[in-house]
Amino acid sequence: MLYPSEEGGSLFIRWKNKNMAFDTLHPLLAQALTTKGYEALTPVQAEVTQDEAVGRDLIVSAQTGSGKTVAFGLAMANELLGDADRLPPPAWPLALVIAPTRELALQVSRELEWLYAGARARIATCVGGMDAAKERRALAQGAHIVVGTPGRLRDHLERGALDLSALKTAVLDEADEMLDMGFREDLEGILDATPDGRRTLLFSATMPKPIVALARRYQKDAFQITSAAGERGHGDISYQAMTVAPADIENAVVNLLRYHEAETAILFCATRDNVRHLHASLTERGFAVVALSGEHSQNERNHALQALRDKRARVCVATDVAARGIDLPSLTLVVHVELPRDAETMQHRSGRTGRAGKKGTAVLIVPYPRRRRVESMLKGAKIPVEWTTAPSKEAIAQQDAERLRAQLLAPVELDESDWALGAELLEAKSAKEIAAMLVKSARSAMPAPEELLDASEAPARRDGPRPGFEDTQWFRMNIGRNQNADPRWILPLICRRGHVSRGDIGAIRITTSETMFEIPKAISAKFLAAVRRSGEAGDEGADVMFDPVDGAPRQEARENRRQLRPSNDARPNRSGPPRGGPGAGSRGGSAPHSPRPFKGAGAGGPRKGPPRSRG
Repeated sequence: MLYPSEEGGSLFIRWKNKNMAFDTLHPLLAQALTTKGYEALTPVQAEVTQDEAVGRDLIVSAQTGSGKTVAFGLAMANELLGDADRLPPPAWPLALVIAPTRELALQVSRELEWLYAGARARIATCVGGMDAAKERRALAQGAHIVVGTPGRLRDHLERGALDLSALKTAVLDEADEMLDMGFREDLEGILDATPDGRRTLLFSATMPKPIVALARRYQKDAFQITSAAGERGHGDISYQAMTVAPADIENAVVNLLRYHEAETAILFCATRDNVRHLHASLTERGFAVVALSGEHSQNERNHALQALRDKRARVCVATDVAARGIDLPSLTLVVHVELPRDAETMQHRSGRTGRAGKKGTAVLIVPYPRRRRVESMLKGAKIPVEWTTAPSKEAIAQQDAERLRAQLLAPVELDESDWALGAELLEAKSAKEIAAMLVKSARSAMPAPEELLDASEAPARRDGPRPGFEDTQWFRMNIGRNQNADPRWILPLICRRGHVSRGDIGAIRITTSETMFEIPKAISAKFLAAVRRSGEAGDEGADVMFDPVDGAPRQEARENRRQLRPSNDARPNRSGPPRGGPGAGSRGGSAPHSPRPFKGAGAGGPRKGPPRSRG
């Protein structure tokens, strides 16, 4: 049997079950499903409408994309409609749906509108970022169903605009995410204002302890449902983890996008600053990309999502909070540009793809020093993962050739003008030349892949120094992030000034005002003499000072501690563009062991090359 995706799109999935008839549903809802193109209920929809679940509190473990919005719409029908052929005149709400984000709340509202259209339901939406006065007027006019986000709903409740005294059903959608986002107090305040006799339907992809505690407090004799989609776990998502040098994180992202050429991809960053930087960098490289973070207005978010839906954009760079609730049927690639803080966050991020039976790929970009921590996280979550390396330029070229071959050999309809121009070109050039020019033209429209650092230059595990770097001498340069220091031009500068090769340079650590790197002690004296000679000769970059350092720098420990601190997308944004930093002037992110590869994005895009002479 066939059923459409939750968004009513063209994606169909095959599923067989004995309980497929609509005759157990209210006739108005059965008609709505038929009109929408449903031929069967999804597993979770069938479970919530079985006799054993009717009238009871529910705890439903279901993955996003399993049809859960329609599921709780069907589950609340008995309380809303009973045996009536339409809803009573709108007054105080009979049903309340609480969702973690604006996007998800708006999506839920759209789904319930068509499902309850025949019953003439009036649905009010109350979400942050929208006109609160307009929402209060809608509530005053009466509504059968209210859908909203926790903060805005509690605000209306405290102002007296929302009265829940007549409520019959309360639904918590993606409850685990709402608790993870810090909405516990708001949820408890809302549920405490509801009547004791109301049903509580709790939908959650995972069941951590806080969810169990919430259910125990607000539900009675709850019936627990684990849908087939929930049991499948990660079956529709292929997990990959690729180790890269910290300086190569951004370049690895570029190569991943070029290798997969996904119809739609989403890239997760930890902070809005890093979203801004990566968005600017990918735009400069020629990708069709949009950004979503806490600093964007609802109107900007709507435009970004619409651009992804109509294929004007194919890549979305987002923070965790901004991307919650996003549902894009064409999304097949999720990239964790910055590592999630825990396995649950990773699953929520990755769950944007692999929905409604469609296959998806989730890739974690793992800096070499962080591999052990990521392995432990994945093992604890029992997530099977394939460890690999970032796609090389050669692998991308091979993929491009296969895609171009298929594209150019595909049958197309030609008119007379096409044949005429083709004949004209054949008179001027050979068929072989024309074909090669066609391929070159197609290639030129693609962003160029990046050359990555040799994986052999940094071990996947930090169990010891790489061969030849057991005894090293550290040097300090008088440039740092404030001067747009970046490995892409620092490495050639060190090689040129010190007359060494790239393989002679060990770790590079960029701080705010200086850069430190290591050289094997056996060649350190020769290196120091060379940089002094080149400086006196006025070579390019002669204004950069090189000084030996006693021992290893201690900055790494402080930087690593900063790296492990959780980020909060909801924190206030600094006014104006941030100063300097690799984000303002780098394509390669931060240097090895630098904790913030995208910190500080300049709106004008990266500036290349070493700093100008300061006098």
